[in-house]
Amino acid sequence: MKRMNEANILIVDDHPGVLSAGKLLLKRHFAEVDTTRDPSEIPGLMAQKSFDIILLDMNFSRSTKNTGSEGFQWLEKILEIDPSAVVVLITAYGDIELAVRAIKNGATDFVLKPWDNEKLLATLNASLRLKNSQDEASQLKSQQAGRNLAEVRDLPEIIVGQSSAMQQVFATITRVAGTDANVLLLGENGTGKDLIAQAIHAQSQRSVENFVKVDLGALTESLFESELFGHVKGAFTDAREDRAGRFEAADGGTIFLDEIGNLPLGLQAKLLTVMQNRTITRVGSNRPRPVNVRVIAATNQNLYEAVKNRSFRQDLLYRINTIEIQIPPLRERPEDIPLLANHFLQQFAPKYKRNLNGYSPALLREMQRYGWPGNVRELQHAVERAVIMAQSNTLQPEDFFFRQSNQEGEVELATMNLDEMEKTLIVKALGKYHGNITEAAQELGLTRASLYRRLEKYNL
Repeated sequence: MKRMNEANILIVDDHPGVLSAGKLLLKRHFAEVDTTRDPSEIPGLMAQKSFDIILLDMNFSRSTKNTGSEGFQWLEKILEIDPSAVVVLITAYGDIELAVRAIKNGATDFVLKPWDNEKLLATLNASLRLKNSQDEASQLKSQQAGRNLAEVRDLPEIIVGQSSAMQQVFATITRVAGTDANVLLLGENGTGKDLIAQAIHAQSQRSVENFVKVDLGALTESLFESELFGHVKGAFTDAREDRAGRFEAADGGTIFLDEIGNLPLGLQAKLLTVMQNRTITRVGSNRPRPVNVRVIAATNQNLYEAVKNRSFRQDLLYRINTIEIQIPPLRERPEDIPLLANHFLQQFAPKYKRNLNGYSPALLREMQRYGWPGNVRELQHAVERAVIMAQSNTLQPEDFFFRQSNQEGEVELATMNLDEMEKTLIVKALGKYHGNITEAAQELGLTRASLYRRLEKYNL
């Protein structure tokens, strides 16, 4: 893993003072610091060397005032040249909305100017860790022969939750973990399916054996058989040695097939054959090898709809869903948000050496109102960024950047009837505040009693 004093960075800003200040600070922490005032030099510089981090200004002198348009263009160009590039944006305080939009377009993070040196270094350090993770993932995919694919794990990271929905999940884990039944985990991205899979393995009779994760969504059809079933020397051009696949690595333990809903039909048939026969055959060989694995699969898709649409095999669905566990999205368990937020704060505050004592009541209310489309993963990243950016000992709403939907607050009215319009607004307010009568009433400008009367009137 590359450390900051081994990494290089490119600073792109048309202000000479920013470049000199940035270089003066960062040359004490990075192996190499390159700078340029002209963003048109970026492609040439990237052709000469690979940068671990690119620190890019949002607005240049040729841009129209504070639109960030040139910054967006160069962000797009950088990611076109190197899709894995780690780009941290430099932006003025008033341009935060632009920076958040740029993050959605592929930037890694942003810093405000004039920057705080500690916050800048913490942000760059976090970005370098992301770069290291990307490089390690790329190296893992490129390694072909003689690689042990097993992931031997200790007990999984603690799963936080006291809501009734999560208590049902925990109870199901306890009941099924001791069996060898295959398990299908259903839930949106970021809900923690990986952690649930690890928890089942850790509580099972196979816990002393290997837990092997396979991201099926990241496998190409040409690599599928080699990755899952292995290959023998000479099976194809780069097969210089015999290599075990993921199923063999998990023999005696658990294999976790993530994103199984993304698997093409042809590959579904091959996976089904392995699960039925409990044998694999390495690419280039005709000798079947027995495997003894427990299969845990996960998806964010509706596999029953996929079966109806004939994009997923029904017989494979019946193989993997002996037990189904539905993991609720974070918006359906708002009572768990303070627990999770405190859990992540305890992780990140010591990590970034920040003396933080918690969240303001206003921030906790806002966190519980927010829909968290990225679920627990989004909350985790939001807390980490807030810990880095916090300006006081108590985290405030301004330390968080909540993604806003373009449609938020818009109400589609199919009628001009006043009663129907009022009913629609009430339904919208209740949905926004997850059924909380007090907050919905405040949003509507009503008393609780008035809202209750209208709920009764409209049979809501």
